[in-house]
Order: sequence, then structure tokens, then C-alpha cells
Amino acid sequence: MLILNTGGTFNKRYDPILGELFVPRDNHAVESIVGTFALTLPIEGLIYKDSLEMDDADRAALCEAIASSHATAVVVVHGTDTIDKSALAVAAMGYDKTVVFTGAMVPFSIDPVEATANLAMAIGYARNAPHGVHIVMQGIAGTYERVVKNRELGKFEHV
Repeated sequence: MLILNTGGTFNKRYDPILGELFVPRDNHAVESIVGTFALTLPIEGLIYKDSLEMDDADRAALCEAIASSHATAVVVVHGTDTIDKSALAVAAMGYDKTVVFTGAMVPFSIDPVEATANLAMAIGYARNAPHGVHIVMQGIAGTYERVVKNRELGKFEHV
């Protein structure tokens, strides 16, 4: 299994000088969470952007990283605003792999509970899910077509 970190809200940290959140170019949040598990998993940083800033070139890089990995299961840490677009791009590639997208509505640096729970669930789900593209968020898990962000309620749900 491989964990690909693209940045997103999950990874944001507060800059006290600028007074704003930013996406750092490191894997600190993901490494902190995985370090608490009795697992050794490779973690690769990839894009380090808020998902609202991701474009087609970023999604192509994500697809290439998944394609070139020898892992049969990949967990993608991604921002929640465009997780559906990236999941669709990966699904269109038709990989014979299990790809599970996850993220967090609240940055790990502000409250680590949601990010930790989502990543833990995504790792467990990826170990048992069939090949295909899935989303795991807030206790909801399923194929990317069935798990969506309800923007009005600010939560993920099955459709």
C-alpha cells in the first residue's frame, strides 16, 4: 500500500505572521498519523496544493503517480472541495488497483481527530476494498460515484 499526499485542508497549518492557513510542502500531518499506527507505509508527497487550486495538469500527475506505483492499493490524501474531480480522473484511467481518496474538513493542525479517523478508516478500507476508486470520509465509505460532499450541510454522504 502507498499513501499519496496531495495537500488539501488535511495538511494546512497556520502561519502566525501572515495570519492565514497554508499548505506546507511536507508530509508532517500524514507522517504524524501513520506514526501512531503499528504500520510501516510508504508516504509520497505529490502536489501540495489546496484542492481548489488543482488543475488538469495536477490530476494528470496524480494519475501518473498511481500508474507508476507498484502498489495495488493507494490511499490519496486530498482536499475535500475537488476530491470528486480527482476521483473521476483516476477512475477514467481504469487502473487495476484499489484507490481510496480521503481528507478532512478540519486541518490536522487545528484538530487532529477527524484527519486521524479518516486516514485510519481509509487505510483499513483500502486493504479490503475491491479494485476501483473509492472515497472514505467522516465514517462514510464507498465508490466515488456514491460518496459525495453535501456542500450545504458540510458533510459527506451516500447518494
